[in-house]
Amino acid sequence: MRILFVLLIALLSAPSWAAAPFTPEQEVRIKELIRETLIANPDILAQSVNAWQQQADEAQGQQLSQFIAANQQALYQDPGSPRFGSASPQLTLVSFTDYNCPFCKTFDPLLEKLAKEYPQVAVVIKPLPFKGESSVTSARLALTLWQQHPDQWMAFHQRLMAKKGFHDASSIAAAQKKTGVTPVAPSEQSLSVLRTNLKLADQLGIQGTPATLIGNQMVPGAISYEQLEEIVKQQLAQAGK
Repeated sequence: MRILFVLLIALLSAPSWAAAPFTPEQEVRIKELIRETLIANPDILAQSVNAWQQQADEAQGQQLSQFIAANQQALYQDPGSPRFGSASPQLTLVSFTDYNCPFCKTFDPLLEKLAKEYPQVAVVIKPLPFKGESSVTSARLALTLWQQHPDQWMAFHQRLMAKKGFHDASSIAAAQKKTGVTPVAPSEQSLSVLRTNLKLADQLGIQGTPATLIGNQMVPGAISYEQLEEIVKQQLAQAGK
C-alpha cells in the first residue's frame, strides 16, 4: 500500500508532458486512494518528513564540513583569537560569543569546565559584537590584551563575562582595575579580528550568540553542560577513528 501511495504522488506531481492528463473520474479515484492509504497508514507522512529532514541534515552537514575544511586557519589557528585548554588538542571548539550576551555569560563557564575535565580539548574564543558599542569596545580590549599580554587575558575575560547586564565604559574600566591587567588601547589588529569573526559568522549562518562549532556540528544557544559534554564525547569518538 505504501508503494501505491508513492506512485500516486509521483503521478500527480509529474509534468504535463510526462503522461496523458487524468480524466475527472480518475482524479477523484486517485484522491480517494490517497485518503484511504493515509487513513490505513497514518505513519506514512511522519516517515516521509523524517526522511526529508535526514536528507536536509546530511546536506547541511556536508556544506559545514566543506566550509570548515576551507577555513581551518581562520577558525582554529588564528593567532589573534584567544584560546584555552590543550596545546595539542584532539578536538577544538570555536565559541562565538559577546560580552553583553546574558546567555554567553552562563555558557562560557561551562566551556572552561569542559576544558579542565577534558585535557584533550581546546576552546577558541571568537567575540561577535552583536549588542552595541560596548560589545565592540570590550571585545577589542580583550583581543588586544590577548595579543599583547596573553597571560592576562583569561582573568579579564572572566571578569567581563561575570557582569550582569550590558557593559559601559565604567564597568569595562572596573574590570581592568579589578583584574590588575596592563592598560591597553584597542589595536588595529583587534578590529581586523572582529571583522574576520563577523565574516565567519555570516558564512556559517550564525544569527545570535552563543554559537559553538564542535567538530562538524554548529550548536546554537546556551545548552546544558550535560548536552555539551555528550556532543564533545561523540566528536572525540569520531576524531579518534
